[in-house]
Order: sequence, then C-alpha cells, then structure tokens
Amino acid sequence: MALALEQANLALPQDVPVGAVMVRDGEVVSVGRNVREQEGSALGHAEIQAISKACASLGRWSLQGCTLYVTLEPCPMCAGAIVQARVDRVVFGAFDEKAGACGSVCDLFAMPFSHRPDVTSGVMERECAALLQEFFTNLREKGKNSCNFSPNKI
Repeated sequence: MALALEQANLALPQDVPVGAVMVRDGEVVSVGRNVREQEGSALGHAEIQAISKACASLGRWSLQGCTLYVTLEPCPMCAGAIVQARVDRVVFGAFDEKAGACGSVCDLFAMPFSHRPDVTSGVMERECAALLQEFFTNLREKGKNSCNFSPNKI
C-alpha cells in the first residue's frame, strides 16, 4: 500500500490523489494513478491504469493470481473492470462513502458475477484518507471545482 500511496502523490496537484499497484507472486506487475484531469478522460482512474498496464506486461487479459492495491475504494467502473480482468484480490485503504462499490454505496463483488475477488479494506486507511482530505481541503480553499464542471456550459 505504501507504493500505491507513492503513486497517489504523483497524481498531484491536478488530479485526485489515488494510486494503485498490481502485484503477482510478490512482484510488482504495474502501477497506476489517477490521470483524469491530466488526460481529460473519465477512464483515467488509477485502477484502470494499473489493470491496463498489467495486461500489457503479462501479455494477457486475465489477471488471475494478481492482487490490486489501491488507496481508495474502487468505484463501480473500476470494480467492473476488476471483475472482468479476473483479479483475485483487492486491497484498499480509504472508504469512499460517495462512490465506493466494495461496500460503501454498493458491493459489486457480492453480486453473482462469474468472478468475485477477495477484498481487504482499511489497509493504511488513515494515511490514504489524509491524503485525499488534504487535497479536497486545498481545493476548497482555492475555490476550484475538481472536475472542471460548470453548469453554465450546459
């Protein structure tokens, strides 16, 4: 999880600091960090980055035998990608009460899909949550909207 936190710090200052690390047989296969603002893509989540890079690194779509460490509870999109990639285990730090799909808002891994990863939650939760809290506190102090959304542009 410490390496995932390092990745989260690399997302700063423009992206929400979320980091992910894919591990197989005790070896790091890939890393990812939130790049939504940097790349202007809704798909720029840390988990998606780590999954995509792991598939490329291993030369296959199935990530059986892998564990994904992520600093924030995966959202529905990322939880779906985790299921589709057949990741065996997910370890996350901070809970996401607004969008978490591993128990906070819903639990996609408890649904009857063909694959259900094991989940360990709350690992280094305090450190993971503190990084996010600091980011959003700074954002509020600057008066900026993190997703560049403006109702006037609709």
